[in-house]
Amino acid sequence: MFGSILGMLVIGAIAGWLAGKIVEGRGFGVLGNIVVGVVGALIAGLLLPRIGFGMGGGTLVTIFQSAFGAVILLVLIQLIKKA
Repeated sequence: MFGSILGMLVIGAIAGWLAGKIVEGRGFGVLGNIVVGVVGALIAGLLLPRIGFGMGGGTLVTIFQSAFGAVILLVLIQLIKKA
């Protein structure tokens, strides 16, 4: 259990950092990146299968999917802040 939680936090941090680089100026520090990455993973886990985009498993695929969801989250945050 500890290994999976640690893995989730590491993947969340990487995905959040990557999303912060893709969406200019949206880095939130290590803790914020973890949260953005984990929430992004949840968003991607709900959204991607519904549109028929399943990529299988593996660490790199998980990071990619989490980063994709995190980018969506950051763009939504950016749109809400502009409104």
